[in-house]
Amino acid sequence: MSDTTELTANAQTDSEELTLAIAELEQYRERLVNDTLSMAQKAKVMKAQALASLQPQLTQIDATLESLRQQQSTLISGN
Repeated sequence: MSDTTELTANAQTDSEELTLAIAELEQYRERLVNDTLSMAQKAKVMKAQALASLQPQLTQIDATLESLRQQQSTLISGN
């Protein structure tokens, strides 16, 4: 019985950690885009060009976010 309670508590902690990681990564992505666009505007670089230079990083962040969301979904549905 205590094993079940312990597993549930661990799953709860893991789910909370995943939720926090997802939120932080989403905030980082938004800040990265906003800061880059702000700097591009000051440097008089076209928005499209600035976003194109960010695309590899954004693709990696988006893939990581998707992976974290899948882990969270699996964890939640496993409960």
